[in-house]
Amino acid sequence: MKTIDKIPTNKIQRASKLMSTGVKVGGNYLKYYGKKLVNSETTRDELNESNAEDIYDGLKNLKGSALKVAQMLSMEKNIMPKAYVEKFSLAQFQVPPLSAPLVRKTFKKYFGDTPESLFDTFDAESVAAASIGQVHKATKDGKNLAVKIQYPGVAESISSDLAMVKPVAMKMFNIKGKDSDKYFREVEDKLLEETDYMLEVEQSKEITEACKSIPNLKFPKYYEELSGERIITMDWMTGKHLSEFTKINTDKAKADKVGQTLWDFYMFQMHELKRVHADPHPGNFLVDEDANLIAIDFGCVKTVPEEFYVPYFELAKPENINDPVVFLEKMYALEILKKEDSPEETKFFSELFFEMLSLFTKPFHSETFDFSDTEFFGKIAELSNKYSKDTEIRKMNGNRGSKHFLYINRTFFGLYNLMNDLGAKVSINNYKNYS
Repeated sequence: MKTIDKIPTNKIQRASKLMSTGVKVGGNYLKYYGKKLVNSETTRDELNESNAEDIYDGLKNLKGSALKVAQMLSMEKNIMPKAYVEKFSLAQFQVPPLSAPLVRKTFKKYFGDTPESLFDTFDAESVAAASIGQVHKATKDGKNLAVKIQYPGVAESISSDLAMVKPVAMKMFNIKGKDSDKYFREVEDKLLEETDYMLEVEQSKEITEACKSIPNLKFPKYYEELSGERIITMDWMTGKHLSEFTKINTDKAKADKVGQTLWDFYMFQMHELKRVHADPHPGNFLVDEDANLIAIDFGCVKTVPEEFYVPYFELAKPENINDPVVFLEKMYALEILKKEDSPEETKFFSELFFEMLSLFTKPFHSETFDFSDTEFFGKIAELSNKYSKDTEIRKMNGNRGSKHFLYINRTFFGLYNLMNDLGAKVSINNYKNYS
């Protein structure tokens, strides 16, 4: 893949790149409507494919938060059109890497020396390039190492990138101006944390130590003396990315083993640590030849405050969902309903979330759950489609729920998708064995 020697880092350069992408998307709409006039049976599939291609091409050279947003959206399989999911998922693995001179320049800036001097061997060609950084293979003192290098200017451009993306996001997710800042601050804070590699090393060590009793789960060791503000060195872990494993695996027992490990890992963090790896996409997990799960990235970790945790999981219980008094109480506690809501808004959002929660919490209603259940995921897709087309939602104030929903829901949707890809059947409360 062609390497890049420079990333646009100032606000004007990045805004110009995003504007040119917007012009291309506008042209795609004109072509679509022109074809629609000639042939009324023309579908939006071609439009979605063109837009996905142009948006991804525009973002991949910007790197950073702009590309990270595309990566996050690729996980929304039941909301985004297939063309966007397929193209944006490339942000996990297939983006142009930095050139060797730019890699050396980054090392000189943060370590005062070249990578070839710091390591016994260092492969100048990256083995993986994603939204915020890329990975190189190295050796030192007989150990195989993975060296993650952050792209220049990523941390500095997050605020301005989000400011440019904000109007589009507000329209896409029906977020009104009032109270919207809390959601964007949450995203900005988490993205800034992801660029703090010293924080990532600290988080990885804490979670690794806390989760060491979970069987079939592995983590790399991190080397602080070879890590810094924008560079992390860790053990090289051998295995297939989770998405590769799911494509080729035909052994149900292995799928169940990996799935149980993944589920236990997440439930243990959520219920015992109240801190959770909040970026569950397949690029962050490997599966080795013995079907052990390897977690390799702890840049995005979400703390779950008690005042959110308690009502959130109380609404996972059928008896609470089906008790009108308790249900209403938890809806206010989670900021889904507001005291100033009109009777129409209270009725509408109560019914909407009752339907959603009754379905989404189904895995927690029994001792085991089979994530290969096509009926369950079919109903999720139907519900997502139903409310994406609901004109009533557009009339309501779309700012619903605590800011903590953003990353906790993202975690569960991502986890559900990974479990579905694996087709795993798991014991829901097995994590309690490791408390």
